[in-house]
Amino acid sequence: MNLGLHARLPAREAGLEFARYFSASLVALALDATVLQVAAIVVHYLLAATLGFIVGATTVYFLATRWVFSRRKLGERPRTEFSAFVSISLVGLAFNDLVIFFAVDSAGASLLGGKLFAAGFSFVLIYTLRKLALF
Repeated sequence: MNLGLHARLPAREAGLEFARYFSASLVALALDATVLQVAAIVVHYLLAATLGFIVGATTVYFLATRWVFSRRKLGERPRTEFSAFVSISLVGLAFNDLVIFFAVDSAGASLLGGKLFAAGFSFVLIYTLRKLALF
């Protein structure tokens, strides 16, 4: 199914862009998981998950706008672009915290296991939304 995510890009450039986004997401996930684990020592695990997600989303924004995407639909309007990015991130945050909650409280998964499960499922959703709306 082609959602037109890379319709304007040559295949090689689209593949490189996706690989860079994936790499940026791995860096963000590492920071997110680290903040999650450390913060969960002193605050409720869902607050820790939210803090980690914010650190990760900020990292992805920085990398996406400077390294990943060569074309930015709202690049001339940085406040609008950032607002849209934050809005999409809020969708990701809600999904992230919901999955972690069910994984930990209902399924008995570890906190990190729940986080990795949430990250795996949200990656495609968030990439698609950001690609369609912003890049």
